[in-house]
Amino acid sequence: MARLTGTRPVATRRWGCAAAFLLLLTAVRAAQKADFSGDSTAATINHSLTLLQRLQELLQNGNGSDSVLRVRSAASDEPKVFHTHQLLLSLQSEVFESLLHNQSVVTLHEPPETAALFEKFIRYLYCGGVSILLHQAIPMHQLASKYRVWGLQRGVAEYMRTHLASESSQGHVVGWYHYAVRVGDAALQESCLQFLAWNLSAVLGSAEWGSVSVELLLLLLERSDLVLHSELELYTAVEGWLNRRQPEAPVAERVLRAIRYPMIAPSQLFRLQAQSAVLARHRAAVQDLLFQAFQFHAASPLHFAKYFDVNCSMFLPRNYLAPSWGSQWVITNPARDDRSTSFQTQLGPSSHDAGKRVTWNVLFSPRWLPVSLRPVYSDSVAGAIQPVRIEDGRPRLVITPAMSSPDFAGVSFQKTVLVGVRQQGRVLVKHAYSFHQSSDEAADFLAHADLQKRTSEYLIDNSLHLHIIIKPVYHSLIKVKK
Repeated sequence: MARLTGTRPVATRRWGCAAAFLLLLTAVRAAQKADFSGDSTAATINHSLTLLQRLQELLQNGNGSDSVLRVRSAASDEPKVFHTHQLLLSLQSEVFESLLHNQSVVTLHEPPETAALFEKFIRYLYCGGVSILLHQAIPMHQLASKYRVWGLQRGVAEYMRTHLASESSQGHVVGWYHYAVRVGDAALQESCLQFLAWNLSAVLGSAEWGSVSVELLLLLLERSDLVLHSELELYTAVEGWLNRRQPEAPVAERVLRAIRYPMIAPSQLFRLQAQSAVLARHRAAVQDLLFQAFQFHAASPLHFAKYFDVNCSMFLPRNYLAPSWGSQWVITNPARDDRSTSFQTQLGPSSHDAGKRVTWNVLFSPRWLPVSLRPVYSDSVAGAIQPVRIEDGRPRLVITPAMSSPDFAGVSFQKTVLVGVRQQGRVLVKHAYSFHQSSDEAADFLAHADLQKRTSEYLIDNSLHLHIIIKPVYHSLIKVKK
């Protein structure tokens, strides 16, 4: 790295110029926060935008520059040259403070992706703001991390968490997840995983499905909160992934054994055995699971549960959107009044219960009040009733079976309510509320949603979009040694 010679006196004067701008910016911000002690004649004169504009002109024109950054990339023979100001860079980045401590010219080597955004990155150091697109998020986060610009790093990570639903031609959530794993961002990693789980059907048919890593695929297959049409849809997508990626046999077999075959109807299982080339190649690895699935469908669930542990994930349904598992409910003008609806589901996933139906009654109330907030009558004349505001109430959803519990011997039900919202022009799942048979409602259902406003993010064309899923779970009542 070279150092400019004979420039320090000028650099000192230019340092003073940059410092003056910085002190002025600090003074403006301090004035904005000043306490005027209620003086009605007080006013704020704010020219901070003009100051920011002049700071950007410093970078653009190189006025008062006392340091030079030369950014080299394999994509270009000529380096990009930036005439910068050491004080401004050092205030934002301890890395730049160290690099520029004893030299005025620094050569930086960047990959093509980050080199293309370096001008945006430097501009952020001068004005504190930057605009990015989906495909620029990872390289900008890499720059912020490399040069330890923590505010920008946090801002880009938050941008990624809030733009998971944005539509892109090649998809981006899978790539962001893999990047979050590499850099150890647990919050972004979990946000991506949750988005993929709740909107898996949209991902299965996209270009990014083929870029899913083995580790991510196995993580998804372990989850019971996957939202998709059916287990057969998941198997078809996994088969496509295996055909495209051609992993080694142990990996392929581990993936195939994560499919929940008892959740697939016997007729579809027979078809898979006859037509699936993937299943034919790895039949030996999953033969026991297929045989167990056929037994599950052929026997009475109570009899089957005597010999097999049905309390494992293989016999636990995921969040299936097929009609036999639940019903969609679109509530127009949900803030207006209470609503109710009914629907039917299959008693259980076993073919033995295929002809048995359970009727469910659902009640929605937009302004239900807990006991602690209900009107209280008093003997005092001053106020007979405590005033209650409409906004004190909260949305409530109650799901109850229309049949008695003895009809469900050996079966309990987990209820899941999906809340759909429109994000970036697409209807996606924003929340999933789950509660067990022992409770008729989710305690925190839409607790923070403001359904009174037409602009509420939970409303699509002034309607609340719900999908109610009933997940029957069999129990091992009696265990008999095989």
